[in-house]
Amino acid sequence: MIQRYREELQVRHDARRTVKSSVLWLRRFLRFHGLRHPREMGSAEVNAFLSDLAVALQVSASTQNQALAALLFLYRELLHQDLELEGTPSLVVGLLYGSGLRLMEALRLRVKDVDVARREVLVRDGKGGKDRVTLLPQSLIAGLQCHLETVKRLHQRDLEAGWGRVVLPGALARKNLRADREWAWQWVFPQARRWRDPANGHEGRHHVDSSVIQKAVKQAMAAAGVSKAASCHTFRHSFATHLLEGGPGHPHDPGVAGTP
Repeated sequence: MIQRYREELQVRHDARRTVKSSVLWLRRFLRFHGLRHPREMGSAEVNAFLSDLAVALQVSASTQNQALAALLFLYRELLHQDLELEGTPSLVVGLLYGSGLRLMEALRLRVKDVDVARREVLVRDGKGGKDRVTLLPQSLIAGLQCHLETVKRLHQRDLEAGWGRVVLPGALARKNLRADREWAWQWVFPQARRWRDPANGHEGRHHVDSSVIQKAVKQAMAAAGVSKAASCHTFRHSFATHLLEGGPGHPHDPGVAGTP
């Protein structure tokens, strides 16, 4: 696969430096996933690799783009698979469509809200101030697990550096003075950069800003040649539409336990 990849780049008369860099990214991607064949992987695995670069290794945006370009070339030109959304946006949009979450509900998820064993997602303080439980699609589990492993390593490094705090809901911060450092309360989708509270000097991480996901969706729609207007809410609307199409008794039926 690596030799075919290199030859395809050379046939297109890419610069030697570009070929060398792209091959190195492909090798790193394969090693990251235990040398699994690319045909056995897809968006979830690309997402996990890019998340590790951005969150754990904190590489620059230009370096992330190089890695993404190398992997897009692999999947589009050699494997003939199109990958439009990658990284954190891919997982977030997967939750909008597969779990019926609103954008801010997905971004405000805490680690403890995702139950892989039960395939459930707890939405806290949703519309109307109510909590609800919805389903976690099987297709997202592998990518989320890899993503959370990366985020956990990042959190551990933050703690070792004396940081690792997160904003807590309600009065929890007063009731449990160390809860803001606990892994269970960290954001599922933290920002790559830390923030500092000017009032007390504490440093932690916010969740990813909604504009990041909205921009990624807009770019993906353009790249896919979709002419109709679409937004993040379109994916949640599609989830609701499929509930109705499934009918009573369907796994997505609102009357079945574990659905919104």
